Amino acid sequence: MSTKPKQPAPIHEDLGMHTDLVYMCLPLIAMAVCFYGIRVALLCGTAVITANLCDRLVALLRRQKYEKGEWSSEAFALLLTLLMPATVSYYVVIVGVLAAVLLAKEAFGGYGAYPFHPAAVGYAVVAVSWPEQVFAYPQPNLFASLPLGSTKGVALVEGPSHILRNGGLPTISTMDLALGNYAGPMGATMLLVILACALFLLHRRRIGVAAPLCFVGACLLVAFLFPRLGDVAWSPCLGATSERLAAAKYEVGSGGILYAAVFLINDPATLPKNKVSRAVYGLVLGVVAMMFRYYGSYETGVCFALLAVNSVSGWIDRAILRAMNRKGVVRREA
Repeated sequence: MSTKPKQPAPIHEDLGMHTDLVYMCLPLIAMAVCFYGIRVALLCGTAVITANLCDRLVALLRRQKYEKGEWSSEAFALLLTLLMPATVSYYVVIVGVLAAVLLAKEAFGGYGAYPFHPAAVGYAVVAVSWPEQVFAYPQPNLFASLPLGSTKGVALVEGPSHILRNGGLPTISTMDLALGNYAGPMGATMLLVILACALFLLHRRRIGVAAPLCFVGACLLVAFLFPRLGDVAWSPCLGATSERLAAAKYEVGSGGILYAAVFLINDPATLPKNKVSRAVYGLVLGVVAMMFRYYGSYETGVCFALLAVNSVSGWIDRAILRAMNRKGVVRREA
């Protein structure tokens, strides 16, 4: 009997995933509007319009018909915008979306052909170009509105990762952490809403559990064993358990870890096809993401980690399949 692995389904069968991702961005946008005002909706609308125009322009240049049901560019635009603060300038959003759609997606052949997650590429471009805008956040204020235009007069603060980097613990309550009531990216802080979106996407079978669980588990393990807490930082001794648990809570609860686990790492074009490969991919991504958080210059290092691990995603898949075939193990693809 042949042990040749089953070939994965065509990538275009996953088109509905990005439609659902767009819908799942809506509750995050609604929550962000409550905290920051209508400016959030304008930023997201700008991103969606830019992405749509990019797709139409590429279709025109390629002399192809524009695919109205293909919403991946709009999904990438929203996912990228929600990773930024509500005070970010409109031109930063536009440049990020242009990089995500034209550079990361269309330059490689369009939907399903890109080796790197487009939203992560767009985020990397704007983070390197305008770090003073991307990593400084306004304090959320329920039903208060930011200015629709320039936000130069708005007071900005560092996120929780800045405190962790300096060996301290944030003073954010667990409830505020779950609701997103602290200074951070406009859509990546609402943990309860993100988890609700994850349940919906799991029910719709748009995402799996292997890669996200292994990713979050690896982040928790690194944060618990090697917390950034002064005297206990990188200590193999398991003393100060309560401090370690608190550090792990803040490391994983902030900085876009759960947001990435639900919305970014499950993209069918960049995720390995085999379930075992996805678990290994999630573990590697979790460790690399924490290394970026610990040693990188940018707070939301998960996007940079995602780009790094995307580059070896195919190799992980092939290596795991070769190992399984040597042992005579046959797995069905997810």
